[in-house]
Amino acid sequence: MKLLQNRFAACALAVLCTLLWGTAFPFIKLGYEAFAVKGDTGSMLLFAGLRFSLAGLMVLLFLCCRERRFALLGKDNVKPALLLGSVQTLGQYLFTYAGIGFTTGANTSIITACASFLTVLAAPLFFREDKLGAKKIIGCVLGFGGVLVMNGGGGFALETLFGDLCIFLSTVFAAGGNLIAKRVSQGRDPVRLTAYQLLFGGLGLTGLGLLCGGRLDLQNARGMLILLWLAFVSAAAFSLWTALLKYHPASRISVFNLLVPVFGTFLSGALLGEQVFRPAVLLSLLLIAAGILAVNLSRSGEAS
Repeated sequence: MKLLQNRFAACALAVLCTLLWGTAFPFIKLGYEAFAVKGDTGSMLLFAGLRFSLAGLMVLLFLCCRERRFALLGKDNVKPALLLGSVQTLGQYLFTYAGIGFTTGANTSIITACASFLTVLAAPLFFREDKLGAKKIIGCVLGFGGVLVMNGGGGFALETLFGDLCIFLSTVFAAGGNLIAKRVSQGRDPVRLTAYQLLFGGLGLTGLGLLCGGRLDLQNARGMLILLWLAFVSAAAFSLWTALLKYHPASRISVFNLLVPVFGTFLSGALLGEQVFRPAVLLSLLLIAAGILAVNLSRSGEAS
């Protein structure tokens, strides 16, 4: 736990989390191709539900091995885990998958970046030690500017309005999930919370996917391997992320989310052969790095 409380180690681990989440961009596309579900909202929700349910089971298995017994949640942890799972997993990804087919990838990246802004702005309302200062505001502006540069500013239009609104709502749930994770992890085991919140949220998404007529061929070996990787990504990243939020101000950790679309873009180029190595992408990386540095150099909001 001392490693998690170290400020420099926390930054490195936050970057690792965003790198893991960045791999999800190309692997979700590969998963859609393997299962042939692109455009089928029910099957896409089922795909997401199985991903997070498996992730929850992975974390639960880790806990059982660590404790050498079945890792029960405990009566006092049921409501926090349900709340976190409903917001951070079910709500966030329900709106993500509902909107992703009705807007562009550029718009999705830009709007998703708002989650960092929302967390930084809202954190002072809930946590006294997490104060809003000039460096944090400048950092968010630089980071958001980097996302805009990378995506060419996006292109908002009436035909993408529904999708854009859904993605924006997903970012509201993402920001809310960060704040809730910070609150409910105090005095609790963040890994245990992560296991059950992923399980609760994943089962909710699975149920919705089945209700919407979603179907997946679970005998598809390539698809299942991709699904297992995505489950591992969620299990590892969410466990680390929740632990980091327990020991550090939400604004300082959440700003690293700006790196997710950058890693996703580079990895899409490496794995899918997409043309991503452009001057604009490199400039965006510099702006985002400068923004993260500005937020983490601010004096307000020291780790509690």
